[in-house]
Amino acid sequence: MRHLSLLISVTGNMIVVDVGGGTGFTTLGIVKHVDAKNVTILDQSPHQLAKAKQKEPLKDCKIIEGDAEDLPFPTDYADRYVSAGSIEYWPDPQRGIKEAYRVLKIGGKACLIGPVHPTFWLSRFFADVWMLFPKEEEYIEWFQKAGFKDVQLKRIGPKWYRGVRRHGLIMGCSVTGVKPASGDSPLQLGPKAEDVSKPVNPFGFFLRFILGAMAATYYVLVPIYMWLKDQIVPKVLVISVKSSSPPEKQENVNCIIPGVPIRLVHVIPSPSVVVDESSAL
Repeated sequence: MRHLSLLISVTGNMIVVDVGGGTGFTTLGIVKHVDAKNVTILDQSPHQLAKAKQKEPLKDCKIIEGDAEDLPFPTDYADRYVSAGSIEYWPDPQRGIKEAYRVLKIGGKACLIGPVHPTFWLSRFFADVWMLFPKEEEYIEWFQKAGFKDVQLKRIGPKWYRGVRRHGLIMGCSVTGVKPASGDSPLQLGPKAEDVSKPVNPFGFFLRFILGAMAATYYVLVPIYMWLKDQIVPKVLVISVKSSSPPEKQENVNCIIPGVPIRLVHVIPSPSVVVDESSAL
């Protein structure tokens, strides 16, 4: 995430806000390209921010508590807005992205990195029960409604999550957008409303805690499984050889190419060769 957040082309004298910055994991990558005194880390958790304050490269950053959906920055304040791994905790993502638009200067860029709604049924169950996992289309829609232009989405994740997703898993995405005009977002949402007066149901809290623990275990084990599978299961090269030989002389043969495991070489009539490389997922 440290490098992906820099898809928005930061330079030394820019003002950058890292919203939901937590322990400063993403910020460590930002301050390699931007003067730390121009960077603000904002998060609702004082415990997370305390860890950020302990990191030497971040000692000159402004570190403040705040709400992603009600940012304590003036309109047209920042050159770049970054938020990585935070949106899944926002009660109203559209409001948070609207705020991203407001605080940026004209021509400023926002980069938001977050999870994507899974397609595999078990992953989808845990995602829907515990926290927000938006669909890719929702990310784009939120940015466009807020007023951003040149909205772009890119899937992110380790190489063993990429390619043909037969496993039905998508790790996440980065979404970027440009603010085309100064001022507030054209989107009107009305005042923020959160009901915090309703008492917590102990049974509901306990159930969510158990499901959360199960989900956390699951989401730790799945990447480990995918990584091991990538290391153990060999990649294969499928080669179809088309030949003009009579059918009675055609046969399946094994072929060895140095360094490449071969699954099958199948001979079919016609004088050409077609090579199709695929991964065993």
